[in-house]
Amino acid sequence: MIASPFATHEVFNQTPPLGDMDLWNDDPALQGAVRAFGRADNELLTSLAAFGERWGTVEMAEFGRLANENPPKLRTYDPHGYRADRVEFHPAYHALMRASMAAGIHCSVWGPDGKLSKPGAFVARAARQMMSAEVEQGHQCPIVMTHAATGALLAEPTLLKEWLPKIRSREYDPAFQPAEMKASVTLGMGMTEKQGGSDVRANTTRAEPDGDAYRLTGHKWFFSAPMSDAFLVLAQAKGGLTCFLMPRFLPDGRVNALRLRRLKDKLGNHSNASSEVEFQAAYARRCGPEGEGIKTIIRMVALTRLDCVIGALGILRAALLQAIHHVRFRTAFQKKLVDQPLMRAVIADLALEREAALALGFRLAHAFDHPGEPDEETFARLITPAAKLYVCKMVPGFVYECLECMGGNGYVEENPMARLYREAPLNAIWEGSGNIMALDVLRGVSRESEAAERLLARLAKETESLPGARDAIVRVQKEFTSANREGHARRAAEALAQLATAAALAASAPPAIAEMYAARRLSGIAGRNYGDPLPDALADELMNRTLVQGL
Repeated sequence: MIASPFATHEVFNQTPPLGDMDLWNDDPALQGAVRAFGRADNELLTSLAAFGERWGTVEMAEFGRLANENPPKLRTYDPHGYRADRVEFHPAYHALMRASMAAGIHCSVWGPDGKLSKPGAFVARAARQMMSAEVEQGHQCPIVMTHAATGALLAEPTLLKEWLPKIRSREYDPAFQPAEMKASVTLGMGMTEKQGGSDVRANTTRAEPDGDAYRLTGHKWFFSAPMSDAFLVLAQAKGGLTCFLMPRFLPDGRVNALRLRRLKDKLGNHSNASSEVEFQAAYARRCGPEGEGIKTIIRMVALTRLDCVIGALGILRAALLQAIHHVRFRTAFQKKLVDQPLMRAVIADLALEREAALALGFRLAHAFDHPGEPDEETFARLITPAAKLYVCKMVPGFVYECLECMGGNGYVEENPMARLYREAPLNAIWEGSGNIMALDVLRGVSRESEAAERLLARLAKETESLPGARDAIVRVQKEFTSANREGHARRAAEALAQLATAAALAASAPPAIAEMYAARRLSGIAGRNYGDPLPDALADELMNRTLVQGL
């Protein structure tokens, strides 16, 4: 055999491909969170195991890669010159949507009456959402929006009755045709405008009555999931800012007057279409009373903020398992990287951070599973923005640190870490940035001072055996009552989230992990650099709880 003229050297000391994985059985930390905060019966555990095995395959990972390398395209006109305003997607995107909808991630918490479908539904759904987010995040936008839209539709029983049956369908139907002709529907959302951004009270889109409906004229600067069958939008009616449901098609079957101006050219999230839109007397129906648009849409926003946290957990785990896999196989200076003291310290510290965020996210989902229970409703209202601030803002630095563990191999586009890094900032920005979250926490504490005191008392009890917890409670109380509490709002919200995290870890993780987190994170000094060494046994346990040894 004649040697290849390009065979100049032997390739060795390269990390082997991950191959097919099991996103459930290879993640003991996730299993612990579901058992601690959900109803972990055998039927659910079997279902989650099947989901994790399917979504961990090379085929699903390839769908994620292809969907992002082939982003959606806007078709403004059809071949005959008629206005079309349609969005085309790669088949890989449709494959991901089909799998997520078949699993009910868009609808599983809702029963036929719009109430909770079964005990523990939010925690079970969070597990599926997190595992799917490990594979691909962009397609989750319409999944998350459709799930959350039901929260707003509860304000308008007529709309709920009309739309919920097809929201609850698990048969993916991407056809561009009226909703009544489809097997299922997805919903999007449009709140922000050029001049206002997060200040939606500055919206200028106007709504004029038209019989039992309205006609909307104006624009949206960010219009999520523009291929959806209907959208929840805010507009100024006679009675003030109001929420409306705007279908893609008119009652007579014609296309509604939504004019998609362009798709956003985004840093990441390339598989998902985000658009700018103008409404030219577009048909819409009121969802909730006039003047109560924010009150109505906030039901949806609370649900999407929870999903920002859960989606962020998927990115954390996806990045960390790549890093752990790499350091377990790569050799440098005659040792595996995982056995090099400093690298080992960094990876273990990252694993501690990831498990802590995981515990907080699933404890939060548990609160949503208990509507009507005052203490759990308080937890959901106050901890949702705090958790979104804390968890989502850690993701960019966390993913970067994982990327650095892989060196140059992590920085090339052939490696999924590059896509994860571009995706990392999104959940912190979507549905309200860090300052908005901190101020929401501050407003909640001010409006519900007695409920907030009960929450802190509860967290104090749940963390009483953990180092630093007592001082952290005092610090949070001081921050929320200081003369400059708005200026300290981010710090106070983060400290509240860390307390809730320590309490969640005490319920879902081995005691040594909860104690180490409390000792490291409740000191009042925000950790911005990873790598304080942990005992070897604890370091091994933390890594194995993210990615089982010997995969």
